[in-house]
This record gives sequence, C-alpha cells and structure tokens, in this order.
Amino acid sequence: MKLDFNLKKKIQRFCLVFICLVVLIFQSDIPNLKALTMDNYQGKIVIEELRLKVPADLKAEWLNAEKEIWEPWLSSKDGFLGRQLFWDKEKEEALILVNWKSKKLWKSIPMSEVIVVQQKFEDNVKAALNVEENPFELIYEGELDKQ
Repeated sequence: MKLDFNLKKKIQRFCLVFICLVVLIFQSDIPNLKALTMDNYQGKIVIEELRLKVPADLKAEWLNAEKEIWEPWLSSKDGFLGRQLFWDKEKEEALILVNWKSKKLWKSIPMSEVIVVQQKFEDNVKAALNVEENPFELIYEGELDKQ
C-alpha cells in the first residue's frame, strides 16, 4: 500500500514537471510564430516608410518638390498603389508612406533609377531655396507589412 502511494506521488510529480516543460517550450516559440520574415510577404502589400527632417519654414518647398518629382515618377512604377504624406509640427519631421502591391515589385526597381530621381528632387529643392545642400535629411527608412 505504501509502495503504491509513493509510486502515485512520483507519477504526479513527473506529470507536473512534464506539463511545465511543455508549456515553457511552447511559450518560447510563440514570438517566432508571430514575427514572420518579410520573405513570407513577397506577394502581399508592403508599405515603404520614410522619415525626413523638414523644418516648418521649408514645408511648402518640400511638398512642392514631392509633388513635382516623386509623385509622377512613382505613379509610373508597376506595383505602386499610392502614398500618404504626413508632417509632425512639433518634431518638424515628415512621414512618407508608400504603398506597394508587393515587396518583389518594389524591390525590382533599380537603385540607380531611384538615385537619379533623388538627385532631381535635391536639385529642385536647392534651386527653389537657393542653397548648396539638401535641407531635408533622411532620418529613417524601413518597411511595414499589411496585416
């Protein structure tokens, strides 16, 4: 009888330890399940995120250059779905969100082409402001995936 009681206790302890281990193992994998790499979203909408330093007194020139240079070029690109421009008055920062049909289409645009358009943008701004350097510093560039 005493032997049965000890065996029962050991089985209960084993089960408790086993359950705890299983829970810990599966808990550690949950973030990995939610944080899929962008490679899994090659065929889904992706949003390009850009942040620029845009001083309040130069906001109009920035918007004008965006409209004259970037807007027509982006509109001609396969996979371009649209974009949104935001400006934070307190931080004096612009947020540009560019929607692309897929990451594959977005990344298929040659970097050399992007550099040419960026140079046109900067030349436009420098001429409009009569300055030597582009005053709109790129602070951050990244991407967001549509959930």
